[in-house]
Amino acid sequence: MILEIITPDKTIYKGNAELVQLPGIDGSFEILNNHAPLISALKKGQVKVKLDGAENFYDINGGIIEVLDNKILILAQ
Repeated sequence: MILEIITPDKTIYKGNAELVQLPGIDGSFEILNNHAPLISALKKGQVKVKLDGAENFYDINGGIIEVLDNKILILAQ
């Protein structure tokens, strides 16, 4: 999957991901390859990005996620 995490100031992450775990407003959830299309609101927390066995964490203060055709766009605050 291709993931892009964007804030008003800069792009935090742009690249591939095998798994993305997110802090949804109704609880955390994960996105894997071939996920159904989705738009959801995010709350303050950490976004976990897993690729090739490595895990990276990015702090966000809320935002919106869109998933479509193995592309994930996170517009974060």
